[in-house]
Amino acid sequence: MEKAAGNKKTARNVILVTTAMLSFISFWRAAAIVLCDIASTVYYIGGIGEHAIGKAAPWFILGVMLFAYVVRAIYIESCGMFVRGGVYRVVKEAMGGTIAKLSVSALMFDYVLTGPISAVSAGQYLVGLLNTTFPRFHISIQLPANLFAIVFAMIVTIYFWWQNVKGIPESSDKALKIMACTTVMGVIIIVWSIATLWVRGVHLPPFAPVFNKESLGWLYPFKDSIKPLGIIGITIAFGHSLLAMSGEETLAQVYREIEAPKLKNLKRAAFIVFMYCLLLTALGSFFAIMIIPDSVRMSQYSDNLLSGLTMYLIGPESLRLVFQAFVVFTGFLILSGAVNTSIIGSNGVLNRLGEDGILPEFLRKPNRRFGTSSRLIGMTVILQLITILLCQGNIYVLGEAYAFGVIWSFVFKSLAVLILRYKDKTPREWKVPLNFYIGGKEFPFGLASIFAILFLTASLNLVTKQVATISGTIFTVVFFAIFVGSEQVHMKKHRKETLEMQHGGHVDRVNLNRLDILNPKDCGCTKSRRILVAVRDPNNLTHLGKVISEVDEETTDVVVMTSKIATGLHLEGDLTQTTKDEEMLFTKIIGEAEKIGHPVIPLYVPSNNPFYAMARVAYDLEAEELVVGKSGKFDPEIQMEQIALAWGSVRPKEGRPLRIRIIWEGAEFKEDVV
Repeated sequence: MEKAAGNKKTARNVILVTTAMLSFISFWRAAAIVLCDIASTVYYIGGIGEHAIGKAAPWFILGVMLFAYVVRAIYIESCGMFVRGGVYRVVKEAMGGTIAKLSVSALMFDYVLTGPISAVSAGQYLVGLLNTTFPRFHISIQLPANLFAIVFAMIVTIYFWWQNVKGIPESSDKALKIMACTTVMGVIIIVWSIATLWVRGVHLPPFAPVFNKESLGWLYPFKDSIKPLGIIGITIAFGHSLLAMSGEETLAQVYREIEAPKLKNLKRAAFIVFMYCLLLTALGSFFAIMIIPDSVRMSQYSDNLLSGLTMYLIGPESLRLVFQAFVVFTGFLILSGAVNTSIIGSNGVLNRLGEDGILPEFLRKPNRRFGTSSRLIGMTVILQLITILLCQGNIYVLGEAYAFGVIWSFVFKSLAVLILRYKDKTPREWKVPLNFYIGGKEFPFGLASIFAILFLTASLNLVTKQVATISGTIFTVVFFAIFVGSEQVHMKKHRKETLEMQHGGHVDRVNLNRLDILNPKDCGCTKSRRILVAVRDPNNLTHLGKVISEVDEETTDVVVMTSKIATGLHLEGDLTQTTKDEEMLFTKIIGEAEKIGHPVIPLYVPSNNPFYAMARVAYDLEAEELVVGKSGKFDPEIQMEQIALAWGSVRPKEGRPLRIRIIWEGAEFKEDVV
């Protein structure tokens, strides 16, 4: 930091702190990311469900969609307690690190399979359309369906790997566009299907499920004693439809990125997801069963049910063919987008493990260009590519295995939130409903009921879904062993730091980029107004929290600066190297921004005069306000005088006003200086 000679020089050697965690998205974008996972199941859940339990599948898919909103309530409560409120954090708080690592191992199985099942399904839809269309144009080509689906899925996975390397705002924008297109397709298919049923008559599918050897698994020898409409039979059928309910953990991971007001916007996103799934996934399954003839539905369209539905609607064949192409194109978009959500979710989970010292530090090193954890993203994508190759294009096998991670992550999550009701008595912003108080003690009937249903379903899935149980157990055990081994290695090398991180003292990784000359554009300031907040003590951020909770994000940039104080006349050494205290300060700044949901722009300013540094940066960025916390050395009046004197040394002769605010707990001292 240099003093101005004739006010012609600006601040130099300022360090811009960058990280992807300081950008936030609207509830629409958050809902779009989650919907690319949940709503994508409309394209394959009908075929998988009917393969397992017969024509009763739509009824149970409808039940799953309704139950999903109940499960979503658990995630809303946990996110209100912890900004980073995914399965790992919540289970760890409730039941300890070992169970948390086990739960997240099962969850990673979910994420690793979400991308492949969606991408392969998209490939099946596309190759089905091509093989149907080619003969109409006298093209004698018949593409191999499974091989085409594998190659296509790998291309899509690599594409969304790159989008996520660039960051959440980039990938959320893609998800929003995908959902806009899906909305148009959904409205058309619902209206057209209703018109078709109006003309041909409505014949609802039977409610009683029909089980086969595959759907009963190890319970098949007892098939005669299992009543389809008994509690066991209904739960088995419900379990075979459960993969329609995914994406909840992605909602928890994306909560970090939701803009203010965070919890209110989370509820909005959850409701949007619920309505989409209820209208699209549930109705789509009913329409396919009622409109596509039994003779061709499973033999020709089990892997691309909606595509088959378009061909049996009323109307001219040419119009149906055009709509079929649109449905396949939309399916290609939303199923490909589900790859995106799986990468986003897994990246959030793995970052949390890294924060606790369970994964090696080099995996968390931010990408130099985009600030994202590209190495963790790459690790997930590699596993997804391997899965795509191993599945050989078989959607049913992927679907059966996929349900393992979904259900067990829900079980661990619901149990953890239930335990925390008794273990953590701090006030909640929101609770799962149906809480009764008897003798002054709370009985969370709603939470307990959800856990009981999930645990019963998961237990029956273990004995009925052989593929899921075997593959899921192997994957979970392997990942659990990797996490435990990695943690032990890290513990030996960095025992003190690991213990600190495991007790909530995690450190966020950031990039430090030198700016030779400070100006608003290079700092990323895009709004008409700017407020500069100076921080130094990670335990004294009251003023930062107040500013970002009251400021208008649409019109004002919040720039947060901290000074690296030199003892001599010159700043020496590598300015891009930070101390542990400075790393913790950046972490607390990020945490404050995440908690409220407002973006900030952090600056790291080397200087031998902190008052001058604040004034110089405020002047160069054309800030309207400079906000500081109360000093531990000076009274607010002296602190104000020092800042005002520094401002007088940097402003031009004609003067420019600056509002200086000193904020501390329950009090504020402010003054306008020129």
